[in-house]
Amino acid sequence: MAEPAVPYPFLKGHGTHNDFVLLPDHDGTLHRDLDPARVRALCDRRGGIGGDGVLRVLRAAADSAAQWFMDYRNADGSVSEMCGNGIRVFARHLVEEGLADPARPLPVDTRDGIKTITFADGAADGEVVVDMGVPRLLGESRVGVALGDEVRWWSAAHVETGNPHAVAFVDDLAQAGPLTSPPEHDAEVYPHGVNVEFVVRRGEHHVAMRVHERGSGETRSCGTGACAVAVATASADGAERGTPYRVDLPGGTLTITWQTDGRVLMAGPAVIVARGTTSL
Repeated sequence: MAEPAVPYPFLKGHGTHNDFVLLPDHDGTLHRDLDPARVRALCDRRGGIGGDGVLRVLRAAADSAAQWFMDYRNADGSVSEMCGNGIRVFARHLVEEGLADPARPLPVDTRDGIKTITFADGAADGEVVVDMGVPRLLGESRVGVALGDEVRWWSAAHVETGNPHAVAFVDDLAQAGPLTSPPEHDAEVYPHGVNVEFVVRRGEHHVAMRVHERGSGETRSCGTGACAVAVATASADGAERGTPYRVDLPGGTLTITWQTDGRVLMAGPAVIVARGTTSL
């Protein structure tokens, strides 16, 4: 007979309704068996806790300039380089647990390198701002969505913001259809899959978007995607660096600023909504 699973702690949080299961694992041993099946079970919205992904809270390696490392897994169990909304939730957790000082910059290591987080006005409940690093604009690609028996195609800007993104401008967000399956894309351009954003303009320096995230499906928000959208839009606009862009997502609003030094700042909310134990 199999031994019963040992309960372990979890938290649930979201950033603009992009929601995550957080697993505190400060010594790196409690959840060393976090395989894809376990991640899928945790993220299951009917049989599990439910979420767009899992954030494992680890202490960083001894040679890292950061104290903490964010191990992020998509809802299907696959590993991802970065998660913009997730890292804000990660930082909120550390501050609420007294493990980080909101009055000081907080470096967090990720598979896309160290990201530095600050809290507005140095307040523990303030808006969370993340230095997302320098994006890369890598030319044009294209994406397609199956609508009935046909695939509708759009040109898309290829933007790397820790994760690969294809940003397509459309006349109406409904044109992308239900997004129940991954959009078609050029596998040579995106050999490991791609996050796809569909974008409409709402006004000057103001856009709205929908996103299909690789490994998670359509989500209500994507932080790295919002950064990619702002960069692609600012580039198309010829906007002056340092111009804030408002990006509306189904789950809320993020403010993205492509700074004069080339780095992107993302500002938005992060909330911890529940905590408990699970043996999933």
